[in-house]
Amino acid sequence: MTLTAAVISLRSKSSKWTVKAMQNYFRTVDDIDARDIEVTLSPKKTQVLHKGKPLDKYDCILVKGSFRYAQILRAVTTIASENSYMPIQPSAFTIAHDKLLTHLKLQQKGIPAPTTYLTSTPEAAKKILETVNYPIIMKFPQGTQGKGVMFADSFASANSMLDALIALKQPFLIQEYVETGGADIRAIVVGDKVVAAMQRKAEMGEKRANIHAGGSGEAVELDPKTKKIAIDAAKALGADICAIDILESIKGPVVLEINISPGLQGITKATGIDVASKIAKFLRKKAEEYSTGKGKEASKEIMKELTPKGPGKEIITGLDFRGERILLPGYVTKETGFKEDDELVIRVNKGKLILEPFDIGKEKE
Repeated sequence: MTLTAAVISLRSKSSKWTVKAMQNYFRTVDDIDARDIEVTLSPKKTQVLHKGKPLDKYDCILVKGSFRYAQILRAVTTIASENSYMPIQPSAFTIAHDKLLTHLKLQQKGIPAPTTYLTSTPEAAKKILETVNYPIIMKFPQGTQGKGVMFADSFASANSMLDALIALKQPFLIQEYVETGGADIRAIVVGDKVVAAMQRKAEMGEKRANIHAGGSGEAVELDPKTKKIAIDAAKALGADICAIDILESIKGPVVLEINISPGLQGITKATGIDVASKIAKFLRKKAEEYSTGKGKEASKEIMKELTPKGPGKEIITGLDFRGERILLPGYVTKETGFKEDDELVIRVNKGKLILEPFDIGKEKE
């Protein structure tokens, strides 16, 4: 099967590795700079533009980028997922790039994470600082590579940091410090597998184990429990490809952060595993599945034969998903007579979906 793909990214070294690996599995792979992307939203049409022209259609699009591009990457993924396999769900871009939203999602899914506090006023923050156990971590909700993370070993130091944050008018989180001897685990999840994992160790006097902060890494084999937590965290976020940062606390592994645009150099060097090739092979498999299910010509003919005649028409069919959307068979649109500008009432219950025209007279009653 001949398939095409694109990587929309900031064109880092890791992204270039991935593009090169994907060229072994796709007929063409376009390397697109996210900074050249625009999104047009209008009542009639939504479009993704690349250098002012409509983005080509691809069987697979891998979208990556920093928190500064979260909104446009989410928009791109939402629109392009109509026609392409996208390994990252649209909502993941805003959740993963916000540490508070990440922890909320983990908490909702029952995935262990450090206790985290967010306050709306400086006074409330000071009250928390008076009651928490030290040391603690104070961090900005957004940021990567260990930037914006501060360590406070006492109320006095935390209070000084708080004053500085208030002066900067920056939102911040207060988080329990999990003692691990300055080490953490980074696991790369691809699909439903951990394809590579390393333990990162902070430099002497440094609390951040992140390699970009000077830490070092070595390969590690995760136990089944830690692997499951990493995979569950990725699924909770809606990311088929991501890095999960884990702390091994005395109570067990806890998820610290999720990175949907992880660097590959450090973990490739530490483990000797060609992570880019693992990603490329997975993308090929998923793109094939997506393309095959997108609309078989044979099934169209069968659908014609199976489409029942007469009133109260029914048909048994599978569901076609495009990202977070459900697409109904084409004949449904024709039979309902619904038009693009119609207003509908949508009633949803578990296992049931009802669409009806909106009747303003009935609504007033």
